[in-house]
Amino acid sequence: MTWRGSLAPLAEHNFRWYAVARTVNLLGSTMGSVALAFAVLEISDSPTALGTVLAAHSIPLVVFLLAGGVIADRFGRTRVIQVCNVTAGTSNLAIAALVLSGHAQLWQVVVLTAVNGTAAAVSFPALASVLPQLVPHEHLQSANALMSMLRSGLTILGPTVAGVLVATVGPGWAIGIDGLTYLLSALALGAVRLPAAVRKESASMLDDLREGWGYVRSTRWLWSVVLAFCAICALHQGGFFTLGPVIAKSSPWGESGWGLVLSAEAVGLLVTGLVMLRLRLERPLLWGMVGTVLYCLPLVVLGLYPELPVLLVAAFVAGVGIEVFGLGWTLAMQEHVPPEMLSRAFSYDALGSFAAIPLGQLAAGPLAAAFGIDHVVLAAGLGVAAIALATLGVRDVRTLARTTSEPVSAPR
Repeated sequence: MTWRGSLAPLAEHNFRWYAVARTVNLLGSTMGSVALAFAVLEISDSPTALGTVLAAHSIPLVVFLLAGGVIADRFGRTRVIQVCNVTAGTSNLAIAALVLSGHAQLWQVVVLTAVNGTAAAVSFPALASVLPQLVPHEHLQSANALMSMLRSGLTILGPTVAGVLVATVGPGWAIGIDGLTYLLSALALGAVRLPAAVRKESASMLDDLREGWGYVRSTRWLWSVVLAFCAICALHQGGFFTLGPVIAKSSPWGESGWGLVLSAEAVGLLVTGLVMLRLRLERPLLWGMVGTVLYCLPLVVLGLYPELPVLLVAAFVAGVGIEVFGLGWTLAMQEHVPPEMLSRAFSYDALGSFAAIPLGQLAAGPLAAAFGIDHVVLAAGLGVAAIALATLGVRDVRTLARTTSEPVSAPR
């Protein structure tokens, strides 16, 4: 693939405006996620409190994801994303105002975070499935790689800036910036012009859900990977994002060091995305699950030897693996799932992947108190590696190949 071909998606009007919208949005959200963790730890210096807030975001993700898939397939993906951005932006601004006032209470943050999680649940399937409508089929890998590089580049900057803001002026400002960027992103999406969604008046939402479930259940590579990530996401969220900030707060490198760790992971994502602009990923799920094994490295380092230089290297390598899986999985879905079912397929994917996350987040604190934080984090890392390797035992996962044409619509 030539560099000219790699950059071809930028010639598409809709893709350019979508990229602008996502740039603005991601610039804020990469700061907001870090700042929220430390805002909660200021209110209550407890891993259990942080796990509760994180679960308040992920539980609505589980509850409303399937509805989000049906809504996106019925009413248009960019419109759904716009409405959800406004909702998420408003809830983040409310959290920022409470934190900056100095009177934030845990229950208030939990409620507002749940609103944000609901918006994320409804918008997630639309975000995951809109790209094939923005570029020709032959430019899908380039478009996905460009968006991933954009996301990774902002993730390098965002957590580091958030760590500095948290350490200097407090987490409320970063959360407020996140809220504003959601609103600006909604405005930018207004320039994206897509054909109106075809609404199936004769089918109910329940019929749509049944149709989507039938497809997922009959597609072995799809449900195998989703089942694996149900456990992997729970282990990683509980070990890394719930217990990781606790380890950081009690370590010499502190909050700013944790921001550097997240940025190092993003550097790995960015470098790999650049490589994937030129290298065609022929066996997307085979290499994706191999990359997932690398996902365990930061957890293992946190459990065994939580020194910042070693952790930065582990985070970079994990970022490489995450990017290979993310691109491989997205291409597998976009190229093999019928377009009119893609949002629903992504919603079932996300439901399966996210279903156990609240359990991991809520259990992390009590398990750390009972067995020691380092032992729990290490066990989570080893579990991630074992599950990823086991998934490679599924033949359809190993052998799924790329396609040269758009997927055929499902029979009715």
